[in-house]
Amino acid sequence: MNLQGCDITDFSQLFKIFKTFQPTEIYNLAAQSSVSLSFKQPIGTIKFNIESVLNLLESIRLFNPTIRFYQASSSEMFGKIHQLPITENEVFHPLSPYAISKASAHWLTVNYREAYDLFTSCGVLFNHESYLRTNNFFIKKVITEAISIKKGTQTILKVGNLDVKRDFGWAPRYVEAMYLMLQQATPDDYLICSGASVSLRQIIEYVFDYLGLDKDKIVIDPELFRPTDIEDIYGDPTKAKQKLGWNYDMHFMEVLNILIEEEWNGKVFAA
Repeated sequence: MNLQGCDITDFSQLFKIFKTFQPTEIYNLAAQSSVSLSFKQPIGTIKFNIESVLNLLESIRLFNPTIRFYQASSSEMFGKIHQLPITENEVFHPLSPYAISKASAHWLTVNYREAYDLFTSCGVLFNHESYLRTNNFFIKKVITEAISIKKGTQTILKVGNLDVKRDFGWAPRYVEAMYLMLQQATPDDYLICSGASVSLRQIIEYVFDYLGLDKDKIVIDPELFRPTDIEDIYGDPTKAKQKLGWNYDMHFMEVLNILIEEEWNGKVFAA
């Protein structure tokens, strides 16, 4: 593995990377990806998440138009839901600066496919979790802080609105779908999801039960509520199943079992 640092908002740096490594496929997973932080830093979120994608697309167009490009789009783009389950035909109505930035980057990617005939595909991924998540993500926060309570180094867990529902999945399986998108004969956009939603309350109570913790240690903090939020969202992965041959059948409680055990045992990934 060769790790090379690069500021993707700097077009000149990108071009040097392209010349040095001569890529044939690019998977863009870079973003300011926190919805909560985007409300506090809307300018920085929108600027980075759009400009970085535009730079990548322009670099491909000018350097080598045969490069295949994957853009990480987000289920947050749908926002105000009109119908469930979500399909690829659902209209975007983003409810956060983060969602707005991802929707803009999504349409940039589609436009470069249509205007310049580039091989660009967007994976509209719903929530996907792994041990590698940072602590500002809900699942990671709940598990790490619940373990701290179990070990006696923390007394309570503060959380926001637990009544919202999300479509959660296992990140390693979702990465398989990303790869499959760039192996197709023609570029397209796909929803990558489990097809079911679960409430944050169900998740946090499952984690506490798994660790044998009293639920009175869960404290609702109004300061952690978002100004606007999606109440319930889950997608229909039929297109990905039919065209990519991607099948996903993990219940999220199975994923939680893996994540809790990995966190408890301090899983370490070799470089």
